[in-house]
Amino acid sequence: MDKSMVWCGLDFDAEGKDSDFLRIPHSVDTSAYGWIGVPVVRIKNGEGPTALLCAGNHGDEYEGQVALNRLARAIDAADVTGRVIILPPLNAPAVRAGRRVSPLDEGNLNRAFPGRAAGTPTEMLAHYISTELFARADLVIDLHSGGRSLNYVHCGLGHYGKAPETDAAIRKLLEVFSAPWSILTQGGGGGGATTLYAAAAERGIPAITCELGGGATLDPEGTRHAEEGTRRVLAAYGIWQGADVPPRAETRFARTLPRDLSIYARHAGLFEPHAAPGDAVSKGQSAGLLYHIDQVLTPPTELRFAAEGIVSCRRALTLAGLGDCLFNLAETI
Repeated sequence: MDKSMVWCGLDFDAEGKDSDFLRIPHSVDTSAYGWIGVPVVRIKNGEGPTALLCAGNHGDEYEGQVALNRLARAIDAADVTGRVIILPPLNAPAVRAGRRVSPLDEGNLNRAFPGRAAGTPTEMLAHYISTELFARADLVIDLHSGGRSLNYVHCGLGHYGKAPETDAAIRKLLEVFSAPWSILTQGGGGGGATTLYAAAAERGIPAITCELGGGATLDPEGTRHAEEGTRRVLAAYGIWQGADVPPRAETRFARTLPRDLSIYARHAGLFEPHAAPGDAVSKGQSAGLLYHIDQVLTPPTELRFAAEGIVSCRRALTLAGLGDCLFNLAETI
């Protein structure tokens, strides 16, 4: 089956500003023919490029959700040339539950692309985005932060290595968005090509994601970067005229270091970090201590950085289990 089972009452080709739901069919004991609603806004005026703006891909990441909620109300169709499609709570079941993954199927939407037409609710949503929304999009922004388990340096992220022209378009998008850091990655430490922005890049669509805080709280600076960066992109690409566009700040480019240089918990314990996101660290520098919970007289495990770099993210939770990511590193370019 190639055609999506998700449907929407919204006409994406109609002029003006309107909202409705993506409807994901979901048959359960108490609702045989029910559907799950994912709010979507379409703003269109004449011919021009289409921007697809998403947040809430992970439900416990809030900066982008608030920024897109504001922008959906702020953008007047009369000031648009082209089209803007906005989904502030993209993984709506996870957003409503305050979780990274969907409570319906434990699906991680940002590890589900390109999805399946007749799969789980999460897979059906990924398939609809891949087949219906990407087909309409000229650029994609997917706003993230670290969620409950991570704190991230404020950065834009671009998935590079697809094709020279796509890489150049992604770099331009990062420069215009202008987060404090712009990090190029091939997704080795995360979902690889199964993420939303990597799947868009596979189709040759300029696409970036962002990491703008974490800890399942609302970082005011991260929210500001999400809104201001998106405003800059919509204005620079000629989609939103008359937008209040903050001046572009300098962004520092970096690339992720291989995951074997990240630090993972070697056992369960209490994590005491010695570095923060954005810190420059050196090879052999103390990264932190991991305390044994039950073996009180056993000294904590000392963690050291295996390479020089910039801390791109750090675990937000103190309690850690075997294999939990404690630090990721990037290097400036």
